[in-house]
Amino acid sequence: QVQLVESGGGLVQAGGSLRLSCAASGRTFSSYAMAWFRQAPGKKRELVAGVRSGGSTYYADSAEGRFIISRDNAKNTVDLQMNSLKPEDTANYYCAASRIGISMASGNYDYWGQGTQVTVSS
Repeated sequence: QVQLVESGGGLVQAGGSLRLSCAASGRTFSSYAMAWFRQAPGKKRELVAGVRSGGSTYYADSAEGRFIISRDNAKNTVDLQMNSLKPEDTANYYCAASRIGISMASGNYDYWGQGTQVTVSS
């Protein structure tokens, strides 16, 4: 069993930065691929970025060049540094863990956090 708890969301002006953090419980954290998803009102949940157990990363086109995902297996954390934020980045952001790797399909993830709200004002 893995429990995920996100933190770091908030209100920021366009062009600003936020750093989201996800703290995981459980001894097998390092074996999971970890990802950040987001969901805006009325829209489907979408993959933003992921980091595999070996450390390689994936970014959605919307995040490429602006967001950086990183993991610390010693601390059981995965962070998402978000820079140059835009109003369209406004969403609830979720941390997720998968045994099988990074996937755009939310159904392939075994554990989810409760989400943290990010609001970007114009």
